[in-house]
This record gives sequence, C-alpha cells and structure tokens, in this order.
Amino acid sequence: MKEFTKQDLVQNNGLNGRPAYIAVNGTVYDVTNNNHWPKGNHHGFQAGQDLTNKISQSPHGTEILKKINKAGILK
Repeated sequence: MKEFTKQDLVQNNGLNGRPAYIAVNGTVYDVTNNNHWPKGNHHGFQAGQDLTNKISQSPHGTEILKKINKAGILK
C-alpha cells in the first residue's frame, strides 16, 4: 500500500484538478469521485487532512469509510 506523509496528504485536497484524499486512523481514503465530497469538500471539511477526530464526532462515524476506496497509509 502506498505511504503518504502529511505533506503528501495536504497536496491532495481535491482542488485545481488534484485528487481528494483524507486520512482517518492512519488509513488514507480516496474521496475524489465521491458525490459527498465535491471539489474535496464535505460539510466544510476540505480533503487533504487527517480527519480522525472530526469523523468520530460525525453522525455516521467511521462506518461510512467501509464504502470508500483506500489509497494507502499515513506515515
């Protein structure tokens, strides 16, 4: 599996044609083509971040991540 640094993650924010990746619990997920993440944005959260703390507070929690493709791991 591909390894991402936090710098790599920041660059993949879904803006200007870049892929949209998020990290949760050390796993990087590809939300690029996810309808809930247009231009890498989901309810005010921009892709390119570690959203571990935020997703645990969301109504759907981490269960939703089972439906999203994994891109790699966060080093």
